[in-house]
Amino acid sequence: MTFERVEEAAAAVRSRCGALPQIAIVLGSGLGDFSDTLLDSVTTPYEQLPHWPSSKVIGHAGRLVVGSVAGKRIAALAGRVHFYEGHPLETVVFATRVMSRLGVKQLILTNAAGGINTGFAQGALMIIDDHINFLGSNPLVGANDERFGQRFPDMSEVYSRRLRGIADEAAGAKGVAVSHGIYIAVHGPSYETPAEICAFRTLGADAVGMSTVPEAIAARHMGLEVLGVSCITNMAAGVLPQPLDHSEVMETARRVRGSFISLLEGIIERL
Repeated sequence: MTFERVEEAAAAVRSRCGALPQIAIVLGSGLGDFSDTLLDSVTTPYEQLPHWPSSKVIGHAGRLVVGSVAGKRIAALAGRVHFYEGHPLETVVFATRVMSRLGVKQLILTNAAGGINTGFAQGALMIIDDHINFLGSNPLVGANDERFGQRFPDMSEVYSRRLRGIADEAAGAKGVAVSHGIYIAVHGPSYETPAEICAFRTLGADAVGMSTVPEAIAARHMGLEVLGVSCITNMAAGVLPQPLDHSEVMETARRVRGSFISLLEGIIERL
């Protein structure tokens, strides 16, 4: 049933967007402004697409924008749904599966994350080298549909080494400072405790968030090449002597808007 629903949504996108996208970008909390930079774009609210889940989280506009950047056709997903909203992981990765069925080969996943690595500054951009799945589940649990991918997909290189190299080249050319690190995904929606952050640091995590990992797993299941970029919008619990607030996430995302957009444009130019 999931495959058929994905196909229905993909058909609806095809009927609206004209030329099909080559690259898809999922835009995290407060990072949706990139979708406004696309040329010759067609915008579709998620609720107008069959079976497409709609996010109710502040900072996630909930629209699909298909347009052009550097002569390449891009699908920008301004907003995503999350496990903590009560959606099953099958629903969380629905949009990712639709992108694959449209013929997208590269998926760029972005997010707002909390900085665990004390060497990070607020507003830093981190290229994700690998992840730790601390969600307590996996989007591939349940019967496997071979039309999406094999039962036991390899996860030894979730985030493409090639794309990470391209991101570094783009950052250098654009004068945008980037770091690299490990992203750990937690269930949420409560922020983590200082003790949990200490434990995650011991595990080797550099940043923490509540998204991205399910989409990355589903994308690799379908053979997509994946790049992940985290915007460190706040320092994680216990790093600074202050409480955490979502408004801080939004404000930092707005502050780094220019660097973030410049980095994405530089990456796309090189794909």
